[in-house]
Amino acid sequence: AQLVESGGGLVQPGGSLRLSCAASGFTFSSYAMSWYRQAPGKERELVAGISSVGGSTNYADSMKGRFTISRDNAKKMVYLQMNSLKPEDTAVYYCRATRPLGMPYWGKGTLVTVSS
Repeated sequence: AQLVESGGGLVQPGGSLRLSCAASGFTFSSYAMSWYRQAPGKERELVAGISSVGGSTNYADSMKGRFTISRDNAKKMVYLQMNSLKPEDTAVYYCRATRPLGMPYWGKGTLVTVSS
């Protein structure tokens, strides 16, 4: 199983980025997907999650209204649209795949830097 994140980079405060996560090697449509992030010196935290068929989403309070998670099961992709970015959003963003009673899969992350 493999998850590969992309789309990170340097963006100014108030800007937008769209992260992508490409999945392979497992039955993507059977897994709930989520994005986590880890800022320097901080613990990894949940950003957003989406159910296996995309009918249910959840967000950390600080991301509600700014971030949107979505998925395309046909393409085996999950996305994170990030708007109104703040310097405190600077972190490595990770993609995770989970299913009941199974071990989670993690990607290696993509760095997002919000700075002027």
